[in-house]
Amino acid sequence: MGADSAPANLTFPAMTACLIDPVRLATLLGPARVRFDVDALAECDSTNSVLLARAAGGAASGSVVVADRQAAGRGRRGRAWQSAPGDALTFSLLWRFAGDPGRLAGLSLAVGVAVARALAACGLRGAALKWPNDLVLDGGKLGGILIELAAERGAMAAVIGIGINLLPPPPGVGYSLPPAALAQMGTVPERHQLLAALLESLAATLDLFAVAGFAALRDEWGQLNAWQGQQVRLFDSGAGGAPTLLAEGRCDGADADGALLITTADGRCQRFLVGDLSLRAA
Repeated sequence: MGADSAPANLTFPAMTACLIDPVRLATLLGPARVRFDVDALAECDSTNSVLLARAAGGAASGSVVVADRQAAGRGRRGRAWQSAPGDALTFSLLWRFAGDPGRLAGLSLAVGVAVARALAACGLRGAALKWPNDLVLDGGKLGGILIELAAERGAMAAVIGIGINLLPPPPGVGYSLPPAALAQMGTVPERHQLLAALLESLAATLDLFAVAGFAALRDEWGQLNAWQGQQVRLFDSGAGGAPTLLAEGRCDGADADGALLITTADGRCQRFLVGDLSLRAA
């Protein structure tokens, strides 16, 4: 999750303790702490991978894995995630939804709204959202969302991975957007306070999403859309070849199911659901 790049070999200094203390976090969560079971790891391959395995073993909804460093952190389309301990907040949340998997359409967009709300609650305003799962700031990538689903009897387990740059990430090549960081927005919140704000916002937003779907958050997402009303190009990045242009026109936000809406020069409104797609400014 977060700033994506080509794979790189990273080394980290030895650490004696995790940067997140679950007991301190529980105090900050207050009454909401009963909804979460937080496990802080010094290192893992990927917080999403760890939580997917735990979900298969029956872990409770509300389980959280937060890691100082990820040996195989990843973003959408398999990109690697680069961050040094302390420079980013990376965690995954398990949340279960009852009913038809189709009800989860637009979940990544809803999570983006929850993150933006939490940052605003911490006094950090100016973050925007880029369809379908990026957090952006002044044209740079502030973070990202990676959602992985697992079918269960009568329900869907959603593992929601979130990565946010606190400080500028290490130099790298292959960035789809230049990196950005919370430090550009002012004083970086203390990590426990930021994570508590994110978890509280996620719980409230996911409760609403479970009842009313993305339609209830569509207008708010449109207000946060980095390219609302602007000219964009949408590319198919699949099969490892050169990107193929699918559409070009005005970005008109997202439909009630989270589909991207692009109005072309001839006035046609086209819908695109999440796939191996890349949205860029025209």
